[in-house]
Amino acid sequence: MKFSDFICREAIRTTLEADAKQSVIRAMANSLLEAKKIETGDFEGIIEAILKREELGSTGIGRGVAVPHTKHPSIEKLVGTVAISGGGVDFESLDGEKVHLLFLLVSPPDRPGDHLRALENISRQLRDEMFCRLLKQCKTPDEVWQLLMEADNNQFPS
Repeated sequence: MKFSDFICREAIRTTLEADAKQSVIRAMANSLLEAKKIETGDFEGIIEAILKREELGSTGIGRGVAVPHTKHPSIEKLVGTVAISGGGVDFESLDGEKVHLLFLLVSPPDRPGDHLRALENISRQLRDEMFCRLLKQCKTPDEVWQLLMEADNNQFPS
């Protein structure tokens, strides 16, 4: 699975102002709402589902990265977005470090394979130091998208 299969280009944010886990999740979900990838009536339910998933254990996986995610019945096709926080966010990460790179995923409950493949793709790319460094340096959503397309084309050895 490639980033282009699930990341919504219009929802990418490079100047995340939120500085707490809940407000970051809300801001990222709002970018999907603005891009018309989730419905207004489902917004709060999706936020609740993501926060409930966070209660099971932080999706702050370390090295400045978090991948908040959930499954929700209102979603017909896996969708995600990327956000960059210059100042960093306390995401209760496994290593205690602030998070600067965030990937948010929402998928339909009946497509667990897609959800797992997307998570696997994200985690594989985020193990690449060069990819992470370049992603943190992106100033615009277009720069992020270009980097994701390069990753899709295997221009970053994993």
